[in-house]
Amino acid sequence: MNIFIIVGSIRQGRTAIKVAEWLSKEINQLDFHTLNTRIVDLKEWNLPLFAGAHPPASGIYDQPRQQEWADHIAQADAFIFISPEYNHGYSAVLKNAIDYLGKEWKSKPFGIVSYGGNNGTSSVEQLKQVCTALDMIDSNAVIQLRDIFNRNKTEHFEGNEFDNKAVASVINKLIQYSNI
Repeated sequence: MNIFIIVGSIRQGRTAIKVAEWLSKEINQLDFHTLNTRIVDLKEWNLPLFAGAHPPASGIYDQPRQQEWADHIAQADAFIFISPEYNHGYSAVLKNAIDYLGKEWKSKPFGIVSYGGNNGTSSVEQLKQVCTALDMIDSNAVIQLRDIFNRNKTEHFEGNEFDNKAVASVINKLIQYSNI
């Protein structure tokens, strides 16, 4: 099973990449032999704002890098979105990356790791609405990182005992829903 961890921030000094690296490390320690994780950094993908003539649901991909992005995302069996909360929602770069495609998201389970104001609650709610509208499977696997501003003062993010324990639950839910 291929799980893509999508880093939903491109800001300088971003916490999201640290959280993605922590999450990947924790998943690898769970010792699932058939599980592969890959960090998908939207900063590296540098997708321009979607401005295509055809809606992605049409399957006509006419934007630069759109087919490359589609081919990459199609390799995943499930997703974990790292979603900081910006202005009571999720980031524009994450919205743009999701909006680039249609069928590649369909019928695949997703989980969310959020942080920020109210631990990312608003970003989780909005992201769930968009993903379910794309016929993704809401596994109800969510980790909301508390007190992120005080915990993000070093080079690497370290989850606390509750965060680390929640990782196994997220993975089990993604596995469960990917077998539907």
